[in-house]
Amino acid sequence: MNDAKSPVMCTLNNLRRVTRIIAKTYDYALQAVELKSTQFSLLSTLKHYQDIPLSKLAEYLVMDRTTLTRNLKPLIARGLIESKTELDKRYRIINLTKQGLQLLNEAEPLWQTAQMSLVEKQGADNWSDLLDGLTSLAQVAK
Repeated sequence: MNDAKSPVMCTLNNLRRVTRIIAKTYDYALQAVELKSTQFSLLSTLKHYQDIPLSKLAEYLVMDRTTLTRNLKPLIARGLIESKTELDKRYRIINLTKQGLQLLNEAEPLWQTAQMSLVEKQGADNWSDLLDGLTSLAQVAK
């Protein structure tokens, strides 16, 4: 029964369940480069937004700053990203390093294979509708 009032039909629970399933697909695909899907997403975002303040990155990713900082630590330790502070020590700039860009370039074809597999299984039209629906839902939820 698809009753919107039923806890089983909770939007959040269903999105989290699907996210965990999909994340496993990408995690498996990215094993060869020792990246998790969340780390790949961070590196991809940093490729797009070089010299981004930590607060802006957290805002863009809709993440708490402390959670983002915790997620960045392993990438900093691997030399994939760098965190620089300005004169005001509270102001941190995040960058993708050359090593990070090189690893991201190796990871992108692996990610693309996983992405296209999901698109093919879902069907291109359904996939496009899904993205449109998620975009709309995000706007409504703001």
